[in-house]
Amino acid sequence: MSTPAHTEGRPTQAGSHVTDRLVEANGRYAAKFTDPGMDARPVLKVAVVACMDARLDLHAALGLDLGDCHTIRNAGGVVTDDVIRSLTISQRALETRGVVLIHHTNCGLESLTEEFRQELEAEVGQRPTWAVESFRDVEQDVRQSMQRVRTSPFLLHTDDVRGFVFDVKTGALTEIDPA
Repeated sequence: MSTPAHTEGRPTQAGSHVTDRLVEANGRYAAKFTDPGMDARPVLKVAVVACMDARLDLHAALGLDLGDCHTIRNAGGVVTDDVIRSLTISQRALETRGVVLIHHTNCGLESLTEEFRQELEAEVGQRPTWAVESFRDVEQDVRQSMQRVRTSPFLLHTDDVRGFVFDVKTGALTEIDPA
């Protein structure tokens, strides 16, 4: 049986690795934690797909509480095969229906190109199997992501798919017309 990381007795000293700080914080969290008695199915029956950008506090920005939604995050909030996989599980096994897509202004993917993969190949000797999914027009990329969700044969519910751009300067969402 493994021992929880926060009980291993390893003291954290100033300047230690950030992971130690996170594990220490978890120890404080776990000490006060009580099982909320929740099911894995989201209360609001919605899945939110968003960028992994650290400036996006999705729960605060959307007024969500623990257990309200499934949150799927990746670079750019792009609908990739793995996002479709997660949405499929979310819908078919855990009863979600709605899909909310959130990209944001000033995204790092706007400054990358597919050349990034070539650079990685030159550096490590192996080309990544995944696409960078960079873009120049965030609104168009939201439209493309909405289309990928709406046309996936694996998803049961594609009628309630909405896309937004989060402004990192104001915190406001702008809805994107799928047309």
